[in-house]
Amino acid sequence: MPVETFKATAHLQDGLVVKTRSRNFELLIDEPKSLGGTDTAMNPVEALLCSLGACQSIVARVYARKFDVQLDDFRVEVEGDLDTDGFMNKSDVRRGYSDIRYTFHIKTSAPRERVEQFIQFLEQTCPVGDTIANPVNLKLNGIIIEE
Repeated sequence: MPVETFKATAHLQDGLVVKTRSRNFELLIDEPKSLGGTDTAMNPVEALLCSLGACQSIVARVYARKFDVQLDDFRVEVEGDLDTDGFMNKSDVRRGYSDIRYTFHIKTSAPRERVEQFIQFLEQTCPVGDTIANPVNLKLNGIIIEE
């Protein structure tokens, strides 16, 4: 399968509200009031946690049959530790998450050993998990000054 390029835009609105767009879909992003926002939407780091859980859930649905695991229900709880002093430039700590933890809640009649094999595969296959866990080439593509 060839490399596919996914694209998104983020357009700053009033205050800290950002209208993000990918394909024909929009998602608003904001910050909680404690970080200067209006608390009208999740913030970017919360969206990242949601993206991880959503990706894991999609991989589970796509590959469950291959492992003969019937998913009667599947849910992911995701949490992460982030020192906001880094973002606020109050201290010289990492600006991103230091730790991210997740718990899978699976309702299935499949044997535990098969479920564990399935989960191991899921963790290796999730693109968002791979992107978070491994270095990625991140670079500024350009600056366009509009008048």
